[in-house]
Amino acid sequence: MSKDKNEKFIPPVDEENIDTVDGENVNIVEEENIDKEEVIYSGESSGIDADELMAEYDRESAYRRLIGFPGKLVFVIAVAWSVFQLYTGLFGTFPSTLQRAPHLASALTLVYLLYPAKRGKSVEFTEHIPWYDYILAAASVTVGSYHIIFYDQLLLRAGSFTQVDVIISVMAIFLLLEAARRVAGMVIVTVASVFLVYAFLGQHLPRTSFLFHAPFTFKRVVCTEWLGSEGILGTPIYVSSTFIFLFLVFATFLKKSGVGDWMTNLATAAVGGQVGGPAKTAVIASALQGTVSGSSVGNVVATGSITIPLMKDTGYEPNFAGAVEAAASTGGQIMPPIMGAAAFIMTEYVGVSYGTVAISAAIPAILYFTGIFLNVHYEALKKGLLGLPKEKRPDGKKLLKEGWFMILPVILIFGLLIGGSSAMKAAMYGIIGCIIVWVINILREEKRFDIIKFVKMFIEALDESARSAITVAITCGTAGIIVGVVTMTGLGLKMADGLIELAGGSLLLTMVFTMFSSLILGMGVPTTANYIIQATISAPALVALGVPPIAAHIFVFYFGIVADITPPVALAAFAGAGISGGNPMKTGFIATRLGIAAYVVPYMLVYNPILVLVNTEGYSTSIFVLMVLKSAVTAIIGMGGLATGFTGYFKTNNKIWESIILIVAGLLLVDPGTATDIAGAGLMIAVYLMQKMRIKKAVAM
Repeated sequence: MSKDKNEKFIPPVDEENIDTVDGENVNIVEEENIDKEEVIYSGESSGIDADELMAEYDRESAYRRLIGFPGKLVFVIAVAWSVFQLYTGLFGTFPSTLQRAPHLASALTLVYLLYPAKRGKSVEFTEHIPWYDYILAAASVTVGSYHIIFYDQLLLRAGSFTQVDVIISVMAIFLLLEAARRVAGMVIVTVASVFLVYAFLGQHLPRTSFLFHAPFTFKRVVCTEWLGSEGILGTPIYVSSTFIFLFLVFATFLKKSGVGDWMTNLATAAVGGQVGGPAKTAVIASALQGTVSGSSVGNVVATGSITIPLMKDTGYEPNFAGAVEAAASTGGQIMPPIMGAAAFIMTEYVGVSYGTVAISAAIPAILYFTGIFLNVHYEALKKGLLGLPKEKRPDGKKLLKEGWFMILPVILIFGLLIGGSSAMKAAMYGIIGCIIVWVINILREEKRFDIIKFVKMFIEALDESARSAITVAITCGTAGIIVGVVTMTGLGLKMADGLIELAGGSLLLTMVFTMFSSLILGMGVPTTANYIIQATISAPALVALGVPPIAAHIFVFYFGIVADITPPVALAAFAGAGISGGNPMKTGFIATRLGIAAYVVPYMLVYNPILVLVNTEGYSTSIFVLMVLKSAVTAIIGMGGLATGFTGYFKTNNKIWESIILIVAGLLLVDPGTATDIAGAGLMIAVYLMQKMRIKKAVAM
């Protein structure tokens, strides 16, 4: 039977598939009765230019496509930066600012050579770089070199700053703020500037105000920010110049080695043939890709250009197709083992190993993606959306048999992190693993190994790695301005006290205020910078109210990330709509519904930290393991309650009051308490039985 690819599949009416009961649309679709051959998959391209889309919705992709001498210059600087980082990864980092200043100076130099002062949407190749950008790039090299040339003198002076120190520091701050404007937007520049103004003028506020601080000279503020190790070159840049850069290299090499495509094909083979298979493929593939990419918009464009047309071909309307990809891609940053760049910075703020952060984030991440997956599943059942026919799906057994070794770099990294190895060591071994996989794939495909060709591809991968690190380095440096002011003035503790006072000492209100501030800030500030700001100001307030540090930091981490799918500024959803041809705002609201777990789970893990593996009750090890398993299982079932409630479909289409009951049941099950679990399960079972009786009655009639 042929049918138009845009026409929604209507299942036949029989005793298992009822169209209407008592005037209500029931439309029950049992998965086992679906003929997968009913859908004809066209596989046509979305017709979207990925570079244009990235340049429009992702600032870090709106760069000059340089050719000629400027292109070669940028290439050399980028490769040199990657080589420097790999060298320190292999042989150890340099002392404090000697490691951090060259790292940030490299990023600044590349910004001024690559990113125009005025952002454009068109992607064009050019040999032209304005003269003033060459000057700014040279100035970036100068301020970075100052730390290297005068390293010993700066240590000996120990805070006794010269006039040259002041000039260099002012130059560095200006260069950083302008670079941040170009790659991250005005919001983060405005926030950092407000903090700088506060450092200068806070002494003039009333002494009774909690914002009042001791006077600081202009010289001390600017020199502390650039020449010290607690400002611009503080913790965020330390993490960026060590762990984060190496993991970005790992992500690039993972893609180049073919592991990314293999994972996408494996996801298609595993779930592509199920009800709503293309959408489920998008969820799994985006989770796998996002865990190493760290960019919501980048992940949407990379995987969405394949998955969104697949979803549309099988009957998903454009807004829903774009929303599925946006929600799944955004969640990649919270999926262990690698997560987003902010997770590495969390290790420094919380004072634990990265392995601990990854393990703690595992259950919340599983809940997030379970929620999306189940939303997709029930939406597909409700609308009768089928999977891909067998001939359009890869052979899963063949993929595993021939490419089982592809997953080894990821397993290697995860094993090393969990085993207690440093993040830098784990990243280096992961990169080596990717190179081995890459070589094996070349030998399998070409039957020979061209060393010269491989070296060229290797160097190109180093160039790509450096480009992917630019925005992270710049935002970490800009966030360092804020951290420096907070440290200098003691604002962090004051803001935490002020937030608690504003909330009247209520933990719930403090979390609500923190959530909204993270979401609002996240609409204009990259995830990494958002987390740093919230970790400096808001997380201490939650900790002061008795929340375990890891739970408090994951709380602010989550809401900074989901800003990418939260209207009115939902960049990941807008990118998804750009591919699907849907309405950006509608896509954003659907993505918010699909990612509802990201708005619910953080509250639950604060009230019961067992979800982040914190044993606050003092259980014995065996009892604690059982409690964790029980909490995880019931929370996953709770995701089913939320999914059925929000999609309006369980065994059949829900009545409004049934959807409300299912949502309440889901929330009760996500809460790890035994009483709430029993109540939530009871409500879900009750709705299920009522719907089953309604179906039975309809069939009998």
